[in-house]
Amino acid sequence: MSIIISIIVFSLIVIVHEFGHFIIAKKVGIYVQEFSVGMGPQLFSVKKGETEYSLRALPIGGYCRMQGDTGDEDTALPADFDPSRSFTNKTVGQRIAVIFAGPAMNFILAFVLIFVMLGVSGFIVPEIRSVEIDSPAYEAGLEAGDKIVKVNGERILIYQDFSPAYNLREAGSAVDIEVVRDGKRYSYSIVPQYNEDEGRYLIGFTFDGRYGLFSEPVGDYEQSSIFETIKADVGMMVYFVKSVVSGFIKLITMQVQSDEISGPIGIISTIGDSYEAGLAYSFMDAVMNVVVLSALLSTNLGILNLFPIPAMDGGRLAFLIVEGIRKKAVDPEIEGRIHLAGFMLLFVFMIFIAFNDVVNLIR
Repeated sequence: MSIIISIIVFSLIVIVHEFGHFIIAKKVGIYVQEFSVGMGPQLFSVKKGETEYSLRALPIGGYCRMQGDTGDEDTALPADFDPSRSFTNKTVGQRIAVIFAGPAMNFILAFVLIFVMLGVSGFIVPEIRSVEIDSPAYEAGLEAGDKIVKVNGERILIYQDFSPAYNLREAGSAVDIEVVRDGKRYSYSIVPQYNEDEGRYLIGFTFDGRYGLFSEPVGDYEQSSIFETIKADVGMMVYFVKSVVSGFIKLITMQVQSDEISGPIGIISTIGDSYEAGLAYSFMDAVMNVVVLSALLSTNLGILNLFPIPAMDGGRLAFLIVEGIRKKAVDPEIEGRIHLAGFMLLFVFMIFIAFNDVVNLIR
């Protein structure tokens, strides 16, 4: 079941990514030869119009093959082919739009998935629901209904932003909290109190929440509005982006442990674990767990593809930006060698990640 769900998730993310390239390429008049889901041997294909749509054996990627995309002209072209329809003969702006459309579609997919999850499951908001009597929060003057906007100088957009900002301080030291109450801002410096039962420092308040746009009422909680849902959605996207960028920086600076890194094999295991954990409550919880993980993976793919890494969308965008500034294309042979070197490094990295996944599963 984990493998089946993972294939569905990976296929959805790849199809959406490649569809971004495909639809913009068609829009600007580029000749698209093949739209493929999967890699390796072809299992099935059908040709509609000038484009061949294929399904391949290995569900580890996909591609949108455009005439001139690799810099090599394909000889198998219609006799009446118009050279202006080659990728290389389009303007820099049009080529940038085609390349950027892939990651952009991943962000759109993540936004839609998160919106559905929030609309079904509801969400916690960075707003105080209740304050415990005689707690540090109570003594400082925090009140129910206060909206938390900053913690230790860090802006709080969603509930998930609170813990990272709260943990910036040293254990037992004061935490600076800024709230909005009746349209006015108030700042507090609060020293958390150590709770022996929970083994951590607590301030003494609970967060409020909203039940979703598409869910049944829950207790005395308020239903989220469309505006609140979109705001939480954007906040979650920003949170994901920051997490991905932070994780990538830690990866290239060797600040992560081997068991903190996952490739396709590890992700399949994680998806399976998330699905099983959700089933302990209900089938819908299992689905929502997979939806959230899919949104994170889609955001991950979108961000990583924008990094200026050779052989990836970001690397190609970097060359196009240089071309736009210089008003002259980089030598195709040089660019091709750089992309090939980048591809080889990525291939070696993928082997390392796969080996690491297997080791982590055996442990």
